[in-house]
Amino acid sequence: MSLATVHSRAQVGINAPAVTIEVHLSNGLPGLSIVGLADTEVKESKDRVRAALINSRFDFPARRITINLAPADLPKEGSRFDLPIAIGILAASGQIPLELLDQFEFIGELALSGELREVRGVLPAAVQCRDKKRKLVLAQANAEEAQLVSELEVLPFTHLLEICSRLTGQQDFILHDANEEKKTAPHLSNIDPAIDDLSDVVGQHHAKRAIEIAAAGGHNLILLGPPGTGKTMLASRLPGILPSMTEQEALESAAIQSISMQGFKLLNWKKRIFRAPHHTASGVALVGGGSHPQPGEISLAHNGVLFLDELPEFDRRVLEVLREPLESGRIIISRATRQAEFPARFQLVAAMNPCPCGYLSHPNGRCHCTTDQVQRYRSRISGPLLDRIDMHIEVPPVPLKEIQSATHKEERSAEVRERVINAHQRQLQRNNYANALMTTRDIKQFCQLDKDAASLLEQAVTRLGLSARSHNRILKVARTIADLNNEERISKLHISEAIGYRRLDRGFTN
Repeated sequence: MSLATVHSRAQVGINAPAVTIEVHLSNGLPGLSIVGLADTEVKESKDRVRAALINSRFDFPARRITINLAPADLPKEGSRFDLPIAIGILAASGQIPLELLDQFEFIGELALSGELREVRGVLPAAVQCRDKKRKLVLAQANAEEAQLVSELEVLPFTHLLEICSRLTGQQDFILHDANEEKKTAPHLSNIDPAIDDLSDVVGQHHAKRAIEIAAAGGHNLILLGPPGTGKTMLASRLPGILPSMTEQEALESAAIQSISMQGFKLLNWKKRIFRAPHHTASGVALVGGGSHPQPGEISLAHNGVLFLDELPEFDRRVLEVLREPLESGRIIISRATRQAEFPARFQLVAAMNPCPCGYLSHPNGRCHCTTDQVQRYRSRISGPLLDRIDMHIEVPPVPLKEIQSATHKEERSAEVRERVINAHQRQLQRNNYANALMTTRDIKQFCQLDKDAASLLEQAVTRLGLSARSHNRILKVARTIADLNNEERISKLHISEAIGYRRLDRGFTN
């Protein structure tokens, strides 16, 4: 038979739609054509495949070869189709059997020698392959990544000849059990005991309390204070006190890294990602884009932390692109010929100085910024964006005596993380997700206030001129504070503390 069908996967955003490679051999002038909306890299595969087959001592058919990548309206890009095209040519020419091919999906780039090379974006393809109950054949270099998907039969190889010898029955297939790999892999802790511990930050007990609340409820946070007070240190310690990822969260985060230019690193498995782009980053760098849409910083920080240092130094138009993802947890990138959707459920932590010189309200009295200068500096951050940040925390200078004191013992990340996990578990039992993600209906059900607490919140909203969104975010933070205190009802004290974390709603004072 001169027709063979091989299964593979394309890459469209974070999805891996199925692609069927149909190879047909017919009489006529020898040649090879690829149809099915293939880009330049895919079309170049005919030269790589030809050399790989000849150097592997297979016969390259001297016939008219037509390769169809179906569905024809789905864009195909990259070198991942080299292996399935080669397998299809060998099967159509009768050099390997056709019967077993329906059990497998093939992904991989071929060297001219026939060796298999790794490709990006294997993890989303592995998840989809498991759902179809097929075995995944790929390069040995991609094996560790694919084996993160449980209940998937992974078949890694280093050369085309190894695959063909197994398909012809000369050698048995060796299935790699992903669960067994995970059992034998070294334990990757969420906290590195050598670095990034909360105890490294001297003083700042109010800010540490805010960081703990933010970690427990998944709240967005902005740190306000003069240079050198520990804002960046506090932000970098947040991932170390966050709850561990679930299997689904870890797969989503790893899949985004897998399709990005940086690629996925096994050491990052189940670790909360901390992304800190420079303030010169463009809007495309932040949310993603390009002619072939790639994930941006907000998607790479999915299920982790996005830290924006020197927030007012970012271009205002760049910051405005954060408004929709902060609400929806996803970003849709549309181009003329294609559209891609990436998840972007990140925890935003920002840091800023209180004024252009940075020393507003500093005890040393160095600030000489006028009210107009301060207001212009603040206006670089729009009100709608600030409205979406749950907590605004002041980080004042730490007294020299406290810095030099060797008797005071700072609390370690492990101790704080234990309280955070307990509060997080209460939230999961109550509404199956973190408090920051509560809907309006959830707020009405789980954030009921007594008379005193409701009166205090009403006064704060009236005096500060807060929006309905700010009102709801105060309730969410108060709910998290109650969870940390292991209390079922939200009291006046919880509301009072939550209101205290809205520093920027009260303006700047000299």
